[in-house]
Amino acid sequence: MTDLPDNSDFPEGARGGKAVRGAMNVISGAIPFAGGLLAAAAAAWSEKEQDRINAFLRHWMQMLSEEMQEKEETILQIMSRVDMTDEDVAKRVESPEYQSILKKSFRDWAGTESKEKRVLLRNLLANAASIKMVNDDVVRLFLEWIKTYSELHFAVVAKIYNAQGITRGEVWASLGRERVREDSADADLFKLLFRDLSTGGIVRQHRETDWQGNYVKKPPQRAKPGHGSRQMVSAFDEGERYELTALGQQFVHYAMTDVPVKLEYGGDKIDGT
Repeated sequence: MTDLPDNSDFPEGARGGKAVRGAMNVISGAIPFAGGLLAAAAAAWSEKEQDRINAFLRHWMQMLSEEMQEKEETILQIMSRVDMTDEDVAKRVESPEYQSILKKSFRDWAGTESKEKRVLLRNLLANAASIKMVNDDVVRLFLEWIKTYSELHFAVVAKIYNAQGITRGEVWASLGRERVREDSADADLFKLLFRDLSTGGIVRQHRETDWQGNYVKKPPQRAKPGHGSRQMVSAFDEGERYELTALGQQFVHYAMTDVPVKLEYGGDKIDGT
């Protein structure tokens, strides 16, 4: 990885502006896709040595530096979990297909904005190198899920995986949330989460199947006259039960299941420990 200049003592004023432009020129060489933009910005601001511009660039370059460090740590964590002594795994890691998945994952790095998502990405890439349960198109779909959905989405997925056939009300309770009004923002968000996961093909309402795996239609439920409820289905419904789809289960195995470390660096031994 290319190290960015240290910004801890970023200079201010006119001299500081020159240092900013120098740092931007360094970064433009380290990041090809941003080179033209940074060079243009350095030229445009050459006559405006403003402290607020310096502060903005200081934070921006620090953000780039932290992102590069996160990527480097993630790559090291992936490689420590991949058994390169296995000939099949070594070929898989070196294959154009796996390299394409790696490029996509780091190109979409802006989506992994939290430690939890970086763990999901690490697990997915390590498992994709070691096992072959799904094809690479499905792995790319899983990358999109990690980028698109929030940590709360994945917390709901975990609850459903651990208790197939759980209701929305039971999921809400297992998340440790207090009951709220049906017309509250929290209730709307919870319904949106399930709608996202359902339309995304990760979860579904429980369905009966025949011996060939075909889904069986539910018998129509007709309410007796005068006995129908006037209330809509609750966001925390206790009737319909949810389960993961086959894709959802594979996502859990690939992205939410950790791969044990196979290569670990322990540093210098002290006092025989």
